[in-house]
Amino acid sequence: MRIAILSGGDGWHVRDLQRAAADLGHLAKVVDFRRVQTVVGGSVDESHTANEHPSLDTFDAVIVRTMPPGSLEQVVFRMDILHALAGRGVKILNPPRALEVCVDKYLALERLHQAGLQVPQTIVCQRADDALEAFEKLGRDVVVKPIFGSEGRGMMRVTDPELAWRTFRTIERTQAVIYLQRFIRHPGWDLRAFVLKGKVIASVRRVSSGDWRTNVAQGARAELCKLTAVQEELALRASTAVGTIAAGVDLLPGPNGEMYVIEVNAVPGWRALAPATGVDVARAIVNACAGGA
Repeated sequence: MRIAILSGGDGWHVRDLQRAAADLGHLAKVVDFRRVQTVVGGSVDESHTANEHPSLDTFDAVIVRTMPPGSLEQVVFRMDILHALAGRGVKILNPPRALEVCVDKYLALERLHQAGLQVPQTIVCQRADDALEAFEKLGRDVVVKPIFGSEGRGMMRVTDPELAWRTFRTIERTQAVIYLQRFIRHPGWDLRAFVLKGKVIASVRRVSSGDWRTNVAQGARAELCKLTAVQEELALRASTAVGTIAAGVDLLPGPNGEMYVIEVNAVPGWRALAPATGVDVARAIVNACAGGA
């Protein structure tokens, strides 16, 4: 099987997927998402497969590892290509619609809420004045997040009204959406469940290093943790709600023992999770692309 790994480079996850593909007898080639092109109304020149940037039409499956920054036209075009490939029967991991949902924090949260899952109270608006009203409604303790973002980057906790005023005015001037969540008081850890094809194949507790954020990319450590039956059900329901095949589902315990679904990542990492759990996640992903269990 020929597998394209859509990426912006050859980082650790890409190399791990290539290693797993080789172990399973498949060819995995890195394709720069920014160099992707397509042909409509003609056949693909087979000699193009030797090109450094082959057409995605020549692959049996595509694993999406990134969505590089770009203009609205560029991002829409990239997603259009994935939808076209899926329509031709090429296996895409994750499906294009799931990628579109999960990359948008508001849309993903709405899907989770509609599925009956508990999520933090969130207000999303476009004007600084509206955001200041939301800040008051949410108890003057909020987490402000970019609507597009990952690994905890760009997130900030705001409790001071003057800082809120400056923050919301700045975001408004960039013509970005202002996304505010009520801060959930938690014990300093959350749970990350790695879901693949309707099963939780690995899970860890991510323990903060003194920060309120529990992202490994922000210094938290990953510890092996077996989910309870209730937690596992929440992770599977969350993955189903956004349509993912492979997903990193983040669960956060609240102050009264309730469990919030914070996020579903459709391009999940496993660099910390794999050694903590002993699960060869890359091999499982490649095997899933090849039709294995």
